[in-house]
Amino acid sequence: MARVVLPQALAERAGGATEHEVPGRSVRALLAALDERFPGLAEALSGKVAVAIDGEIHSDPLLEPVEEDSEVYFLPRVGGG
Repeated sequence: MARVVLPQALAERAGGATEHEVPGRSVRALLAALDERFPGLAEALSGKVAVAIDGEIHSDPLLEPVEEDSEVYFLPRVGGG
């Protein structure tokens, strides 16, 4: 299972933890699994966070492949000017 790390701001919605072991072979599958455990969490994450898979940030991550031992970070978006 992939290791998923959520932003601290969403820990309360995810049982109080920021780190979870989640099954799934794509970011979309991880979101579905998280939403099954914690209803509404996928909506809170979708489009509102950046996603890094094994250290690489993806701009359109939903279909990106995820390996069994991947680390997937959902990161707060940073605005710039």
